[in-house]
Amino acid sequence: MVINCHKSNTTTRQKIDRIISNREKYSINAMCEFLEVPKSLVYYHLNKNNSTSNSKDLTITNHIKSIFKSSKNNYGTRKIKVKLDKLGYKVSRRRISRIMKENGLVSNYTVAQYKAHTTNCNEASTPNIVDREFDNRTKLEVAVSDLTYVRVGNKWNYVCTIIDLYNREIIGYAAGANKNARLIETALLRCNYPLKDIRIFHSDRGNEYDNALIDDILSTFKINRSLSNKGNPYDNAVSEATNKTLKTEFIYQRKFETLEQLQLELAEHIYWYNNQRIHGSLDYMTPIEYRELNTIKLGKAS
Repeated sequence: MVINCHKSNTTTRQKIDRIISNREKYSINAMCEFLEVPKSLVYYHLNKNNSTSNSKDLTITNHIKSIFKSSKNNYGTRKIKVKLDKLGYKVSRRRISRIMKENGLVSNYTVAQYKAHTTNCNEASTPNIVDREFDNRTKLEVAVSDLTYVRVGNKWNYVCTIIDLYNREIIGYAAGANKNARLIETALLRCNYPLKDIRIFHSDRGNEYDNALIDDILSTFKINRSLSNKGNPYDNAVSEATNKTLKTEFIYQRKFETLEQLQLELAEHIYWYNNQRIHGSLDYMTPIEYRELNTIKLGKAS
């Protein structure tokens, strides 16, 4: 038996550690006899190590459950790993995946469904001045907008969102029974920031956006207009992606009986989306965290 441990110049604890580390190769009883270490001490440390390991596993499992629940069942292994890192736990995505499976934690994205609705296209000559340049925009330089549908009772209702490309924050929203310019007007007037600070308002070519009501608002606040090119959904990709996320994380997870219920729960969800939901495109910060951090940086630079 060769376990690289001399009797004369090795402490008892070192001998115990060496026995434990070699227990897959050699008999514990034989090593204890060879190194003159009581078997009871070795088994004591083995049980202690197992107890510590089990306690740590339980702590990590509880954190994963808590993070998953606070994400409204939306986070997968990547975002849970980021949150665990912030708590000081280095856990692999494979291990997180295993723990999630063992505890029945299934992300909404695993069971998400998506159904596309078509819309009429307006033929306005307004150009696409955003031109798919979605990143590295300054605050309120470009606000993008889109509509999506929600089943309320036995009827379709609609949600309009307005997103600031700067930090992907939903800065305006509205829910209503009709897919029209009034819904967009409500979302614009509910904006968290002064409309005069928005430089460009971009949307697809849905007929709802081709309306004198919208034109008057944009003209009053001197906001430039931008429209996607005809038949190119990628021209409004950020807004499309945000609405798809809204469906997966919010709409598909609930049953709405009234418009009032939808409006109340939508307000709560958007607050969570802006203030608590981390975004991969923002280096795993929330939109508000990203905005505040960059505000501090700008203040220091000046």
